[in-house]
Amino acid sequence: MASAKQLWLSAVILVGTILFFGITDVDVWVQSHFYDPSTHQWIVDTDNSVLKFVFYDGIKRLLILVAVVLFVLTVIRWKHPGFKRYRRGMLIVLLSSVLVPFIVGSLKAFTNIPCPKNLEIFDGTYPHTCVWEKYPSDFCQKEKMKCWPAGHASGGFALLSLVFLFRSRKNKILSASAAIVIGWSMGSYKMLIGDHFLSHTAITMVLAWFLILLIAQGVERLGKRFVSISL
Repeated sequence: MASAKQLWLSAVILVGTILFFGITDVDVWVQSHFYDPSTHQWIVDTDNSVLKFVFYDGIKRLLILVAVVLFVLTVIRWKHPGFKRYRRGMLIVLLSSVLVPFIVGSLKAFTNIPCPKNLEIFDGTYPHTCVWEKYPSDFCQKEKMKCWPAGHASGGFALLSLVFLFRSRKNKILSASAAIVIGWSMGSYKMLIGDHFLSHTAITMVLAWFLILLIAQGVERLGKRFVSISL
């Protein structure tokens, strides 16, 4: 289960990641490779229906389907003796699949950070600012932006919670690797169409792990306090 040391370490890494991308030009440098200023086009067209289905609509529906299947399986098998050892892990996975995307999505609505495609440096109308900075006083904002952190990739990174479900080191590594690949595939697609910077996805990954650790610790404490639920 998650320890206080792991939580503090992930919190420090999260803050460090935010500061690193906030005070450097890494985001703009990376993103500039995906944009052609002569044609005002991103390297991947948002209207490409195949890529949109594979990396956006399709994967999102698949993750929802997986969560539903796991929930039904948990309800059906909860009292089965052989399922007892997986109860805690399954609760962590189910809670993470809901809470991680919800919290990241809620944070997006609060931060008011634009997407790369909205910025002046990429032929948009918004100035480039860090998450802790305000827009210039002479800038007139017409609508609230919701691009930081990366909400779409959060669903993939929520699968990092699978490390609490599996027992063997091999399966933990495989599940974590799969979650990282899925999350970055979703995040990279959004970068290639101008919806997110590299930092948006990186921060979402670290934030997702931090939230999963909190959820795991909460489930552990719940199990110790309410023994009657037999986690």
